[in-house]
Amino acid sequence: MTTAATPVIRQAEPADIDELVRLRAYLLDGEEDDDSAALPYTAATPEARAAWRAGYRAWLARALSDDADVCVAVAPGPGRLSACAIAVIDQRPPSPAYPSGRVVWMQSLVTDPRDRGKGLGTAVIDGLFDWALARGADVAVMQSAEGAVEYHRRAGWLPTGEGLYHQPVTTQRKG
Repeated sequence: MTTAATPVIRQAEPADIDELVRLRAYLLDGEEDDDSAALPYTAATPEARAAWRAGYRAWLARALSDDADVCVAVAPGPGRLSACAIAVIDQRPPSPAYPSGRVVWMQSLVTDPRDRGKGLGTAVIDGLFDWALARGADVAVMQSAEGAVEYHRRAGWLPTGEGLYHQPVTTQRKG
């Protein structure tokens, strides 16, 4: 019996930035005639796509060089990255659920469509859990697109019962 090799997971490096942008585009580049374009986190115009890509490149350059509370885990593939996810440790007021106040937010889990179904998403998240444990995080929180809810539930994620809301920070705040 042959078993699949355990995927190699590593932390992203500055040389990975182009590939990280390419992968994240699967999540953020909505098309004007696509239902995903109506979601608040997608970019439906060329200008919006250029803006998030430039901002993400700058963020990655900082995060990959000197931010101890950010980890971008990747699964290398043949001449490209096959999957990635981001973890950011957030220092919150301690509570019964997180006595140290260290909560790790996991987000932007994406697998190249050519590599889906190989366990790479799970392997990348496992790598982030190892990283978070080594940094004293108490709990992980995952933001999930609607299409990935069942994947997260099968992987042991529990709903918090809290909604995640979005509102731009502007001088024209509603409230």
